[in-house]
Order: sequence, then C-alpha cells, then structure tokens
Amino acid sequence: MLERETRASYLFDFTKIKYRLPIFFWYLTLITIAILISIPILTIALSIFGDNRDIWQHLVETVLSSYITNSLVLMLGVAVGVLVVGVGCAWLVTMTEFWGVRWLECFLLMPLASPAYLLAYAYTNLLSYFGPVQIWLRNTFNWESFDDYWFPEPRGMLGAIAMLILVLYPYVYLLTRVAFLEQSICTIEASRSLGNNPWQSFLKVGLPLARPAIMAGLALALMEALNDFGTVQYFGVNTFTTGIYRTWIGMGERQAAAQLSLLLMGFIVFLILLERWSRAKAKFYQGGANDKLPRYQLGWGRGFLAFIFCLLPLSLGFLIPTLYLLHLTVTNIDVTLNDQFWTLTRNSFILAIISALIAIAIALTMAYGERLIPSLTVKTSIRIASLGYAVPGSVIAVGILIPLGNFDNIIDQIMVRQFNISTGLILSGTVFALIYGYLVRFLAVSFHTIESSLGKIKPNLDDASRSLGLGTIQTLFKVHLPLMWGGILTAIMLVFVDVMKELPATLVMRPFNFDTLAIRVYQYASDERLVEASAPSLAIIIAGIIPVIILSYRIAKSRQR
Repeated sequence: MLERETRASYLFDFTKIKYRLPIFFWYLTLITIAILISIPILTIALSIFGDNRDIWQHLVETVLSSYITNSLVLMLGVAVGVLVVGVGCAWLVTMTEFWGVRWLECFLLMPLASPAYLLAYAYTNLLSYFGPVQIWLRNTFNWESFDDYWFPEPRGMLGAIAMLILVLYPYVYLLTRVAFLEQSICTIEASRSLGNNPWQSFLKVGLPLARPAIMAGLALALMEALNDFGTVQYFGVNTFTTGIYRTWIGMGERQAAAQLSLLLMGFIVFLILLERWSRAKAKFYQGGANDKLPRYQLGWGRGFLAFIFCLLPLSLGFLIPTLYLLHLTVTNIDVTLNDQFWTLTRNSFILAIISALIAIAIALTMAYGERLIPSLTVKTSIRIASLGYAVPGSVIAVGILIPLGNFDNIIDQIMVRQFNISTGLILSGTVFALIYGYLVRFLAVSFHTIESSLGKIKPNLDDASRSLGLGTIQTLFKVHLPLMWGGILTAIMLVFVDVMKELPATLVMRPFNFDTLAIRVYQYASDERLVEASAPSLAIIIAGIIPVIILSYRIAKSRQR
C-alpha cells in the first residue's frame, strides 16, 4: 500500500514537471466535464428556492399524497419480488445441480433486454378480453361473455409491480450470483461438515456473505423502478415520474416540476445511502483457497421444482412477450415493417451511436485523467460526473431544459435588441439537448466499464512508455487503447442499448417531428395499436440481446478455481 501511494505521488510530480501543459489540459478538462454534467442536478437542487405556493397547494390537496403512496408501494412490491426471484434463482443455478441449469444460468439475464413498458403493452393485449388468452378460454369452456367467468385485470398497481419485477430481477440475480461464485469452498465445506443441508447453508452462510451484493442489486432495481414512466403511466399508477411529466407538459409549471423532481431525488439518495450503509455494516469475511464450488445434487422432484422456479421468470419476462411481438410483426408484416419503421430505426440508431461514442470519449478522458492525476479534486470531479445514472431520466430532462431554455431566451433577447432578429430555440428542443441528456444519464455506465479495463493495465507500462519519449496522449493511443478494446466495445454496447430503450427523458426533450422507436412504441400503445408497436418493440429487444448474451457468457466462465 505504501509502495502504491509513493509511486502515485511520483507519477504526479514527474508528469507535472515534464508534461506541464498536458497535465493542465487533463485537469481543466475533468473539471469542465464535472461542471457540465452537474448542471441538471444543480438546477433541480436550486429549484427549492422557487416560490410556487399556489401550485403546491393544488398538488398537496389533489395528487401529491398519491404520488408518495404509490411510489412507496411500488418500491416495496418490487423489492420483495426481485429479492425472492433474483436471490432464489442465483442460489439455485450456482449451488445446485439439476437438469437445464447450465442453460438457465445464462438465459436468466435475458429480461434485461426487455424494457418494462414493452412487457406492459404486450401482456395487456395478450390478456385483454379480445386477446388470445381469454378467447381461448371462452372457446374451450363455452363461456359466452365476461359474466360467465372471472379474469384478473392486468392493469393497476399489481400489474405494474409484476412487470417491473420481471425485468428488474436480473440486477439482483447478476450481482448475487457473482457473489456466490466468489465464495470460498472452505466456507461451504465447513457448513456441510456441521450438518447443514442446502437450505440451512443458504440461510446461514451464503446469504450473509452475499448481503452487500444483494443490497447493491436491490438499490439498482429500485432506482430503475422509480425511473419508470411508460409502465406506470400505461397502467394508470400515479407516481413521481408521471407527476413530473403532467406538471411540466400538462400544467406548464416547470419550476413546480423541478421541485417534484427534487422530491424524487430524495428517494434516490435514500436508496444510495441505504446501499452504502449496508455495505459498510457488512463484516462477513471468508478465507482459504477458491476451488470449483461444489453443487448440491437435487433429486428428480426438487430438481423439477427448481427448474420451474427459474424458468418461470425467464418465460414471463422474455420468452412469451418476445415471441408474441414476433408473431404480431410477422403476421402483419405489411403494416409493421413499413417505411416509417425504418425511419424510426435510423433515428434511434443515430442517436444511440453518437451518444455512445461521445460517452466513450468522455469516459476515457475521465479514467485516464484520474490515472495521471490521483488528486482529491480530480476524484471528486469524477464522482460528481458519475452521479447521473442514479438520477431518473425525467428529472434529468427537467434539469436540462430549464437552463437551456433560459440560455435560449437570453440569446433571443440580445439578438432582438441589437439586430431585431429572433433566434428562437437554439439548444432546447433539439438533438443537442437530447444527446446531452443521454450523456448525463448514462456517462457513469461507460466510465465504470472503461475504468475497470484501464485499472487492469500495469502502471509500469506508463513508465516504460515515457522512458521511450512518448507523451501522455501518445501513451494513451499507442499503449492503453490497444489493451482496452474489449472494455471499450462493451461500454459502447451498454450505452447504445440504454439509449435505444430510454423513454422518459426522450419523451420530454425530443425535437418536434423526430421520433424514436421508444417514443413511437409509447404512442402506439397509448392508442391501443399494439400491431403497429410490435416491430419497434421487437427492434428494441433485439438491440438489447447482444450485450446480455456477451455478459452471460463472460459470467459463465468466471467460476473461481
């Protein structure tokens, strides 16, 4: 530890003396990035000083209580569901042996490719009165009308919770399974030698050791649940995200929308602090050599139950909705794969690839700058720039449009006063604002991936490069980038997929007459036109499958030996 700190200090002093201009460039760039990324968050934070007593009195008397109650109920329901499904599936596929376990451990991540609002649209149409399920029931049992039988209503709070559980349990499953894979064989064997059966070993050993990972996955899942707009809006559940949209678009009160966003950020901060508190309080340690983890052999009966338990969330969260959307797309191909579909695909692809490339460039600058200048100021700036992923898209949209709108108004007033020319909207309501929002929201995804890849490169390569006369930028391009291509491509794919399926921020900030696949799916589903929405929905899912497959493969090969 002392050697590492000494070397870091030496690196900073050496580059500061010999490469003063490049180091100053990195330092200034990192500070600028932190300021630009933090503008939306600061805008929301400063909204607390706005005077909107009349609007708030109206919100308090009408809908604010429902926003808070529904958000809390949604969080509680999703938390219970993702914990049961995610932790249960992670333990079964990692620590037990039954038929099909090798396939399930990879495919259980597939629902990550399906946004919750796509499942909401598919299941509503699938389970509606005129949907295939109820038609089959009436034909099979000779029922003539809805009065002859009872069928659950898919919409409402329970339906929204179910949809979110099906697509968010992979967050808990992924991190928990990695934690189980990293557990020492000595700990497991000690549990067995004390006479514990698989269930007792899970409760007394496996679960406590994996608790920090479980809480981290739960925090991610709940943040995504609070960020959801399409599902809760379609199912008629009033939460903070729908309230922000209605206050901004319906009432035209941007300051009140910003203050609602501040309340929602309070929920997010609570989740982050809860995850940090849980991780800090976790004092479970394990030692000994890691070998291939022993699997509990399940009999035919218990193996069948384990298979069904793992197959159910996979089928409901990915297989059934994807196959149904594929059926609608193929059987109505003249309607679904029209010119408009390809235009939407082009718009989404352009936005996603541009956002991904810019995010990678910024993330690479941040990660390499932190490597060059290991100072507290730089580390603080980078952590500020990485906060966006914890902020819901609707909040970011409000935090961006307010300062950009003010900037446009100032420029317009100056041009009218000086040249009698109205410039109108220059930045707000443009593709620039949309990409800016994507960068604020998803920069952390690319940064952490790049940081992980760069951290695996030994520091002595930097010294060797500089001893050969290469500067900081030459070292980055000639030494680090060739060694980081795997991490860079992974980061590009992750940001690309996130942008493709992002709905709340896109819905608020998109330019006029510039729709994406996610926006058109939302519009079609709102008009109960799922046939037209099937092809765009399927395209979003297909775009998300590739990184999920790669992630599944890499985790399958990560069993510790």
